[in-house]
Amino acid sequence: MSSRSEEDLSCPVCHDIFKNPVVLSCSHSFCKDCLQKWWRGKQIRECPCCKRRSSKSDPPRNLALKNLCESFLLKKERKRGSAGSETLCSLHSEKLKLFCLDHQQPVCVICRDSKTHHNHRFRPIDEAAQDHKEELQKFLKPLQEKLKFFKEVKGNCDQTAEHIKVQAGHTEKQIRQQFKKLHQFLEEEEEARICALRVEEEQKSQRMKEKIEALSREIAALSDTVRATEERLRAEDVSFLQNYKAAVERVQQLPLLDDPQLISGALIDVVKHLGNLSFNIWNKMEERVSYTPVILDPNTADPELVVSGDLTSVRSGEPQGLPKNPERIKFSCSVLGSEGFNSGTHSWSVEVGDNKDWELGMLGEYIQMNGRLQSVLWRILFSNSKFTAFCTSDPEEDLPVKKPLRRITVHLDFDKGKLSFFNLDTNTHIHTFTHTFTGTLFPYIYTENPLPLKILSVKENQINMIGV
Repeated sequence: MSSRSEEDLSCPVCHDIFKNPVVLSCSHSFCKDCLQKWWRGKQIRECPCCKRRSSKSDPPRNLALKNLCESFLLKKERKRGSAGSETLCSLHSEKLKLFCLDHQQPVCVICRDSKTHHNHRFRPIDEAAQDHKEELQKFLKPLQEKLKFFKEVKGNCDQTAEHIKVQAGHTEKQIRQQFKKLHQFLEEEEEARICALRVEEEQKSQRMKEKIEALSREIAALSDTVRATEERLRAEDVSFLQNYKAAVERVQQLPLLDDPQLISGALIDVVKHLGNLSFNIWNKMEERVSYTPVILDPNTADPELVVSGDLTSVRSGEPQGLPKNPERIKFSCSVLGSEGFNSGTHSWSVEVGDNKDWELGMLGEYIQMNGRLQSVLWRILFSNSKFTAFCTSDPEEDLPVKKPLRRITVHLDFDKGKLSFFNLDTNTHIHTFTHTFTGTLFPYIYTENPLPLKILSVKENQINMIGV
């Protein structure tokens, strides 16, 4: 850099390279601290150079000038360091060509023969520099690896943060869809029950209307006869006697009707419409909803697997850019159930259908194998048209299955140490693993096929488990 360049990058107030420069409306720049000191105690804020007034007490930063100054200082520092490589001995003004291993400092040839370095060990400056660079590189390498690892973790955290937003949006959409179905069911049920009430109201109102009309006709007929007879009774004796026979005949001709009765069940059957209303709706809702004993956890799924929106089925798909969260299973093309079991009995069924490549079982405790810890898998698998039972700690075992399996029930009796598999369609036993289970076991599914493997709901999973 020329002296002119340094002058251009110097503050007019302190004459040093700009530090945190700000720019006034007149285009003159100053160090922020220099300008504030210049204005301190003055009533009018003006430019120290052109005396033009400034309307802002806190002028904007001059970022372009700041970057230029930092670049200039960096180059200046590098130039100074380069010049320093030719530094002469401060005692003898000779080039520093040797390195004293005992004092760990560069020296000249005269220093080597001085009393200060008597019987000391020396190396040429380039050899010593190379040795020390190699030693420093050894210390630097772990830091570089640590830095690389930190960057990888940060990258994964950034990816996780983005995936959280995607998951939240997708989950919200699924929640709204589920509730929309429930709302639709409730609205339809409400409309049906209101409609039933209106029908009953119409029927019973019509029945009562007919009853009232019949009573009105009978009342009118009786009223005419009573009124005419009462008029005969009020007539004079001669007139009464003259018309007596006709009056008696009229009264006798009118049949004596039975007393009218109130209609039983005429009122609205309120109990039918309101009794245990919410419970009855809930019972009816049970016909439309289902319970699945095992729910798949998408956070454990391999990136090449696609878990359905209701978390009950899984299939192979295009690789997804998923974060490497700790829960994600290390086995390829696999996914785990969301809930683990460490006691009791548990059963669930999986529809494998026409899938040609699958595994079903449990992922459990860690064991020491080949000098390292490894998760134990108990599973039956179908591959290359062959059925096999396999445990991590035992050899594979061919299964005598003759017909294709389409629905398989997995039954775990943790306390008795049994993991059994059954053909749900024929209720026949396939295989049982016997082991003293410890820790927590998770349902495990593997597939490389685009056809889904589906966990069946309780309604679909009807099997007689007697003898399991």
